[in-house]
Amino acid sequence: MTEGLLTACTPFPEQPPAIADYQAARIADTTMVDAPAPWDLGALSDDLVVPLDSWLDEVCRWLNSTFAWQPYQVIPPCWRDHGQIAYEVAALAFARSDAMCAAASTVSWHEQLDRFVQRMNTMLGRSGDECRAGRHADRPARYQLGSWQIDGNRPNSETI
Repeated sequence: MTEGLLTACTPFPEQPPAIADYQAARIADTTMVDAPAPWDLGALSDDLVVPLDSWLDEVCRWLNSTFAWQPYQVIPPCWRDHGQIAYEVAALAFARSDAMCAAASTVSWHEQLDRFVQRMNTMLGRSGDECRAGRHADRPARYQLGSWQIDGNRPNSETI
């Protein structure tokens, strides 16, 4: 009999070869020790970002189909438009790959998933429901952040 819960479980998406090769090279090659971690999205070159973007989208879909039982647990389809969530998803995805080596690590990863959901909901705030329904909301703090200059200096009274 093949019917039942376990046959409905889908495997975690496999890392694209370019990402797996890059990560293996970072570990094995001492000349790459200073290369950015693959979860440091803003530091990666385009040849890594393209396959990583596709894989992270698969990971979001897998997380939603596997773990999102309540609406607040759903990663919104506009996750890419929320830079902080994109970084979080990348870290969670790579942590899961590492965690599958030992049962205790797997339990820790599930705890990390719960904390990820809490942080995601804090980041999304009230706009989370709209984003989850496919109606992306612009960053609520955009006006407050706009009062800061790009170079990080506090603005003077003329720039506010």
